[in-house]
Amino acid sequence: MNTPSCKTSPVIPIVPSADKSPLAPPPGADAKTMALYAAHQKIYPRSTEGFFTRWRWVLVFLTQLAFYGLPWLEWGQRQMVLFDLAARRFYIFKLVLYPQDFIYLTGILVISALSLFLFTAVAGRLWCGYACPQTVYTEIFLWLEKLTEGDRSARLRLDAAPWTMEKIGRKAAKNFLWLAVALWTGLTFVGYFSPIRELGGDFIQRHLSGWQAFWIFFYGFATYGAAGYMREQVCKHMCPYARFQSAMFDKDTLVVTYDAERGEPRGTRAKKADLALLNLGACISCNLCVQVCPTGIDIRNGLQYECIGCGACADACDAVMDKVGYARGLVKYSTENALKHKWTRAQTWRHVLRPRVLIYSAILISIVVAMAVSLALRVPLKVDVVRDRGALARMAPGGQIENVYRLQIMNATESGQRFRIRVEGLPGVAVVSDSEVTIDSTQSRWVPVRVQVPYTAAVAGSHTIHFEISNQDNSDKVVEKSVFLVPR
Repeated sequence: MNTPSCKTSPVIPIVPSADKSPLAPPPGADAKTMALYAAHQKIYPRSTEGFFTRWRWVLVFLTQLAFYGLPWLEWGQRQMVLFDLAARRFYIFKLVLYPQDFIYLTGILVISALSLFLFTAVAGRLWCGYACPQTVYTEIFLWLEKLTEGDRSARLRLDAAPWTMEKIGRKAAKNFLWLAVALWTGLTFVGYFSPIRELGGDFIQRHLSGWQAFWIFFYGFATYGAAGYMREQVCKHMCPYARFQSAMFDKDTLVVTYDAERGEPRGTRAKKADLALLNLGACISCNLCVQVCPTGIDIRNGLQYECIGCGACADACDAVMDKVGYARGLVKYSTENALKHKWTRAQTWRHVLRPRVLIYSAILISIVVAMAVSLALRVPLKVDVVRDRGALARMAPGGQIENVYRLQIMNATESGQRFRIRVEGLPGVAVVSDSEVTIDSTQSRWVPVRVQVPYTAAVAGSHTIHFEISNQDNSDKVVEKSVFLVPR
């Protein structure tokens, strides 16, 4: 039986003609442009009152009182908090820290990171909603905007109205206040690195150095732009925390939630309407939760990465529930498991304090205690021993072997100190140069030290010795190890 042969048809490429392109609109249709990104719409947050709003303003007040006030306070004859980069000294209350105390900066960074992990595991973006500088200055700038342009509805009308002298005046007053706060913020920031009283005088007299002027205006205009115009865009697109926060959330993390089972289906109704008869939930679709949100999201659509956890929507919803006579808590801080299993507040908190949170807390407390103990036991005296490389060892008159060292002695106290230098470790070892040195407050000094031992005191080779440096009353003492070379 003959098998029919298979023939392959030639492949003919199909090239669309110019007038029949698949991407071309059909005849008679108008071409439309599709934007790749949604156009930004300005958000006009509505003012609200309530428990979470009050706490947010308490944090605004406390953080800014500390930020603006600390540089102006004095400790003795100096600024209380000053990071003097030029002199390489950090003054924090009574402490004077040197670059050699970098371990404490590391400890502060570790404590900050663990605190962020702990607070996020417990209640989400608490830092963002209450203490983040972006949130704090946005609240201040919004308050100034309301002071000059009015409430939300007045601002909407003002922006939609044509330019008049009144509109120009209100906009100018707002921007003047914003710039004043921003420049004062920049001056205060630089005042932590340069004595602020001198800096303030130089600013008024326009005698600032180039770097001082640069950082004051850089930080000032960054504050002006971020808090005045960018606002929620910083939280949504520039802050990395919004992107990786989900890795620290779980089903027992307290977050701002909408009780959909209780609120849906939503809709308007009369105050005394029968919800069962109308088949409606507790949400009356007033949209106040959206209007008060600083990032413009609708919490009723579920938790979104733009939510900073400020609780403004919860305050607005509670006020509405009070007016219509419904129970509070339609929008509240809760957990996914609490809503699912209808837990009480006590049950919710028992699950919030889970092993993960307890471990974070234990580690954080341990590091804080260790840093506090280390600072309490810290000796305000730093010594570095460097051998003189020009002459490793030499014979001195009287049958002595001599080694020369250079000691850097740093007095970290705020009073002049006189220190004694002693050495031990070999028979007959002694300091033959000046064994006492005076160092002014918060100063350091390189001191040449000559050490001798009898020729017969040790065999040829390298021997360990110890330098002991102490103040007059022996309250501060440091022991540093070095080596003494005996030639063959």
